[in-house]
Amino acid sequence: MKTAVEELSPTRVKLTVEVPFDELRPSMDAAYKKVAQQVRVPGFRPGKVPARIIEQRFGRAVVLEETLNDAVPKLYGQAVDEVDVFPVSQPDIEVTKIDDGEQIEFTAEVDIRPNFELPDYQGAEVTVDSAEVSDEDVDTQLDALRQRFATLTGVERPAANGDFVVMDLRAEIDGENIEEQQANEVSYEVGAGSVLQGLDAALEGMSAEEEKSFKTELVGGENAGEEADVIINVKSVKEKVLPELDDEFAQLASEFDTLDELKNSIREQARRNKLIDQVVQAREKALDALLDQIDIPLPDSALKTEVDARKHNLDHQVAESGLSRDAFFRLYQTTEEERFAEFESNSAKALKVGFVLDKIVKSEELGVSEQELTNFVVRRAMEMGVQPNELAKHLADNDQLTLAMVEIVRDKAKSVLGDAAKVVDTEGNEVDLKAIYSEINGGEVVEDEAPADEEKKEA
Repeated sequence: MKTAVEELSPTRVKLTVEVPFDELRPSMDAAYKKVAQQVRVPGFRPGKVPARIIEQRFGRAVVLEETLNDAVPKLYGQAVDEVDVFPVSQPDIEVTKIDDGEQIEFTAEVDIRPNFELPDYQGAEVTVDSAEVSDEDVDTQLDALRQRFATLTGVERPAANGDFVVMDLRAEIDGENIEEQQANEVSYEVGAGSVLQGLDAALEGMSAEEEKSFKTELVGGENAGEEADVIINVKSVKEKVLPELDDEFAQLASEFDTLDELKNSIREQARRNKLIDQVVQAREKALDALLDQIDIPLPDSALKTEVDARKHNLDHQVAESGLSRDAFFRLYQTTEEERFAEFESNSAKALKVGFVLDKIVKSEELGVSEQELTNFVVRRAMEMGVQPNELAKHLADNDQLTLAMVEIVRDKAKSVLGDAAKVVDTEGNEVDLKAIYSEINGGEVVEDEAPADEEKKEA
């Protein structure tokens, strides 16, 4: 087999592949067997029709077509390996010549990962947040903890922002009650930002046993997008009462006996989180610094695939929310146009990041050990709330283990960038990432961001 490469653009090539007929022999033998199973010839059992009879009765073209259907995809894969290109799209293949008994020729046009050189990333200067824990940081965590243990107490006054109300809701259009647009005994925090526009403004100042109506656009159901009168009947008004900050609260909210012990624990955990943040920031900022130095052309098909996948996920989220499209975007304080623009820029960056990290993986000869793959699966299973063996089977059954390994080695490439950088914090202090590894992991390098996220949740 002989392969020639023609560069059509920095992101697209045309392969011209010449294959001697002898190399088609295994596929041709398989083609004869397949055709023999499909045809019926008097005097021969199914699958036992000789090759010469098949050619006499049905023509050699039938066998050649079946041969090429089997052989060309495999030969294309071999050609790609030979010329060392990395396809990022499905190829457009055309058989251009068939010299029966001599050779065949086919062409394959395909989008590829572009060639580019990596700048030297040793000593890149990046700045990360300080790991210093302030009293305000501790107070913020304490306040969040108090919010979790807050109680609601009924009040004999109009509702204010931050109060909770229990209410009945119903909607009418032209005086006709909309059956699916009503709910009873709904608990709601005033000022929380309902997708039902006007609800917060209507509730503020209402007292128990009071009724009020306001006009708004319905956000779900068959009448989504139509203007309706929404009638609120407030049943009760309650205010949130936070527990006192004392030893009793420490015993209620933690395993500690005193408030000082709780504060010390929060301070320690906050420092740990900030150290992990420094690691994550160092890696991400070192990567961004490298990306800023490289202009990489992006394959149109790969970019379109990435954008389309994000749009598909968005459509799924909107459908799952039960909201109208307009209400969904209002809820997230954005517009469809803004979200699509984000998809374009984020998709372009994601492709560029993948190309750069894969280049580092190759140049640094990074790999994945069996233990690293096991650790990855266990960690992801914990995040998803499933058993590790279930996730491992799912990945194997759906051919996703390769994707998992790509994610692992790309995280390793980020680690390489972070470790190669000169890192300082916003106070001008040098940050030693290896010292951080020793403090938070007993010297073991943090391979991805998941541990950091999990530990922050626990705090």
